[in-house]
Amino acid sequence: PHPKQLGDKNTHPYITTDFAESQIEMVTPPLSSIEETHGFLETLQDIVTENIGDEFLWPQSLPPLLPDHENILIARFGEKGRSKEKYRERLAKIYGKERLLISGIHYNFSFSDELINEAIEKLNYSGNIDAFKEIAYLRVVRNFMRYRWFLVYLFGYSPVAHPSFKIKSLFTGENKPVNCKKASSIRTGPLGYRNKNEFYTGFCCIHQYNNELKKHIKSGKLIDEKELYYPIRIKFKENTTAISHLELRILDLNPFEKAGISKNTMYYIHAFLLYCLFKEEPDELSIEEQKIASLNQNIISCAGIDDNTTLKNLNEGEIPAKKWAKQIHEEMYGLFNQLNPTNSLAYNNSFNKIKAQIDGKEKHPAKKIVKEIANSDYLSFHLNLAKKYKQITKDKAYQFHGFTDMELSTQLILKEAVRRGLQIDILDREENFIRLSKENKTEHIKQATCSSIDNYSSILLMENKVVTKKILSENKISTPFGKQYQHVGEAKNDYAYWIEKPLVIKPKSTNFGLGITIIKKNIERALFNRAIEIAFGYDKNIIIEDFFSGNEYRFFVIDDAVPAILQRVPANVTGNGVHSISELIVEKNKNPLRGKAYKTPLEKIAQGEAEKMFLATQGLNFSSIPKQNETVFLRENSNISTGGDSIDYTDDVHPSYKKIAIKAAKALNVKITGLDMIIKNKKEAANFDNYTIIELNFNPAIHIHCHPYIGKNRELNVKILDALGLT
Repeated sequence: PHPKQLGDKNTHPYITTDFAESQIEMVTPPLSSIEETHGFLETLQDIVTENIGDEFLWPQSLPPLLPDHENILIARFGEKGRSKEKYRERLAKIYGKERLLISGIHYNFSFSDELINEAIEKLNYSGNIDAFKEIAYLRVVRNFMRYRWFLVYLFGYSPVAHPSFKIKSLFTGENKPVNCKKASSIRTGPLGYRNKNEFYTGFCCIHQYNNELKKHIKSGKLIDEKELYYPIRIKFKENTTAISHLELRILDLNPFEKAGISKNTMYYIHAFLLYCLFKEEPDELSIEEQKIASLNQNIISCAGIDDNTTLKNLNEGEIPAKKWAKQIHEEMYGLFNQLNPTNSLAYNNSFNKIKAQIDGKEKHPAKKIVKEIANSDYLSFHLNLAKKYKQITKDKAYQFHGFTDMELSTQLILKEAVRRGLQIDILDREENFIRLSKENKTEHIKQATCSSIDNYSSILLMENKVVTKKILSENKISTPFGKQYQHVGEAKNDYAYWIEKPLVIKPKSTNFGLGITIIKKNIERALFNRAIEIAFGYDKNIIIEDFFSGNEYRFFVIDDAVPAILQRVPANVTGNGVHSISELIVEKNKNPLRGKAYKTPLEKIAQGEAEKMFLATQGLNFSSIPKQNETVFLRENSNISTGGDSIDYTDDVHPSYKKIAIKAAKALNVKITGLDMIIKNKKEAANFDNYTIIELNFNPAIHIHCHPYIGKNRELNVKILDALGLT
């Protein structure tokens, strides 16, 4: 059944069910780039994969091993969706359940208003914008119908069906296994997802198109317009005859791509649609042309991987498919060079890849599939791919593909928002500012944890470390003694006060561990002075405070609860007796969980001045070679942002520390905070001598708790949206 974790299939905007109960349908919202659209689709696949337990998403358009006809369960939508069930039941009687289990990619496309307005201006068009769009879109439709075989020729991925996939012929009524030799796409062929009748419709204007469609419905040949399985469908603005976009329905799922379609393919199809717009052809698509176009689609579907296949050309008669494909590709390439697209590299890469395929330098994808199935079998080949993609999803569960330039914590919020079916708006991508909406509820969130939950004064309190310490002390909560300095000279001149003491030197207002230096024994004035200079590099005021010995833990507090506690181990490497510290850092940084700018769960370990200084306190440098299994720390501070490791201890810390964390958050009137606490013994009940609170962070990262180096996912993205009331 449709996973309950994915919400109501009747109302979810991104994840619903197609014909059968097990047939997931994933829908991307309208997006302005191929990168974003492909990324959103892949993220939808990840979300579904994460919510189907031990099951897998089948990566092929044609179904796997099928049960008997009566055991194929039509999708159920409850009382609210009874009309959807009735529609599917009627389709099952006409086409058979097996045929309706065929899946594919629907590629939706629209011209931007900016492009349409510019075209109207340059062509001195005097009509209204909807009339101009009708002219443009219908020209694309006519040429797409003429040359649709070309996309099947290039992107056919269903050459072989499983023996259990028996299709009842729509014409003879025979029920036999599919057998189509040299096929590139059984799905788009005569035995695939096609109407019982062949429909020929005028495409000169919308009025004509709609009138003929109504005739087909009135005659009983179609249930409604949704049953018209044209390879391209015209979509209208709600309750109007104005075209909103086009829907391409001819694309097979690509088993070699986790998302079912590659970005290269999407770029090439976009170029093909523009070719259909600019290609000079008659404004009328005659019945004869439509019959020829349908015949060519059938030929390519059934014999697309045969190098000797010929097609019918209205002007030239018989023409080899390969020769015609080269002609179209060269025309497209010439046209596209004139258009000078903004992302020309991506388009050129797609052109080069397709040229290699047409020229025979790269094997046709359908041929690859045939070969792979021959080397194993139909089920094993596809199931192995399904398992591979599930593992990739697991390894990259922290990513929202297409938006990986955003902070990782924001990506996790977006991913949970999609699972819940919330409307998403990226307001400022660089600032990680988003808007989430559902019905009458709207929330604005910056960097995952800055939202309406906390007021501005609370954020300012947390940002100011001096004020934070005063409030904590007033509430009898342990916090290290410290002094504030406004001038570099003033701080340096206080060296005698701090001599031989363990201390921390840090900016007054900072986050992510920036500008912080820890000195275990202050006996070197040059090191003390340099740490002061580093801190002043991040703020005009700094704090020098006592260093409290123990393990540092990050407590995530939300709504008077502590759902996550993490120990952050400072950046470190483990020796092997052979490689230098520098070489060990490079090797450790190869871990795919490590990256930069908070887009992966762990940050790369740097080889900067702070690391150099801390190594010097240990009598080491980057060229030093640690012994076998010897752990060398690169920093004293344990921030993940400076290369630390994250270990979940939510269930292992004495509950008294959670109470103190909640008390501290309440003292500052804070709903969400990342509280840093030093604890000497996490199993021992809290007392004034065995813990201290270093600071409260106003914008704590959540990804370190959702994807720790060691431990379980604490799903803070879920808890934040719950707290915001976006259920």
